[in-house]
Amino acid sequence: MLNRTNWTRQQLLLAFKLYCQIPFGKFHSANPEIIKYGELIGRTPSALAMKLSNIASLDPTFRSTGRKGLTGASSADKAMWEEMQSSWELFIAEIQKTEDSFGITENMDVTIDDKPENKTVDYTGSNKVIQSTTRVGQRFFRRSVLSAYNFRCCISGMAIPRLLVAGHIIPWSVDEKNRLNPRNGLCLSVLHDKAFDLGIITITDNMIISVSQSVASNEDRFFNSAIMDYHGKPVSSPEKFYPNKDFLAYHRQHIFESNAL
Repeated sequence: MLNRTNWTRQQLLLAFKLYCQIPFGKFHSANPEIIKYGELIGRTPSALAMKLSNIASLDPTFRSTGRKGLTGASSADKAMWEEMQSSWELFIAEIQKTEDSFGITENMDVTIDDKPENKTVDYTGSNKVIQSTTRVGQRFFRRSVLSAYNFRCCISGMAIPRLLVAGHIIPWSVDEKNRLNPRNGLCLSVLHDKAFDLGIITITDNMIISVSQSVASNEDRFFNSAIMDYHGKPVSSPEKFYPNKDFLAYHRQHIFESNAL
């Protein structure tokens, strides 16, 4: 039976999850994922799609593009937006509990699982609940970051999901609070993610790519075409979750190999 009353907390949690993980261009009632979730929570696909557009009006990145979204965001929507920003880890954990209560399961294929950075996480002695929670958070982070960039590498534009990773700007091991914050993420190809992690490339506050001069080479044709040629060019801006400038500054100061800015 469809619910035409105010949205419950559980319904809002799942709507916010979809907002994080579906590109703006797919916020419509014909989207199979919106249809599926609408049926589960007792809302029509149109109502759920409208709710996602209401949430978009709260997103500073979305508004910075000149779009406004719908203007019907409720006080509950606004409160949940602030709650999400204050602790991504707790927010994602509550979403997972809500999904469990609705019997929702995620596909565990390679396009959803997080990048191999997981290898830096020591699960020794940790229980299965902690392991499961960590992996859920990593999958949520990956899907949120990739959807923000429309599943394309923000440097090269490559759009093969199995070759894309949600790279952390401040490394996972450095900033526990922002491990799952999509504003600490970039959608990158495997190659460019590795170059970013090693400090071979970085990104300025105005989203321009800078390549370290310490590894610049005029003899390596592949390096020049795959990395060096992007020096001075802009990255593709996300539709949501714009990278935090403090995170980018940390990368330039502590990870980038040389100051080529």
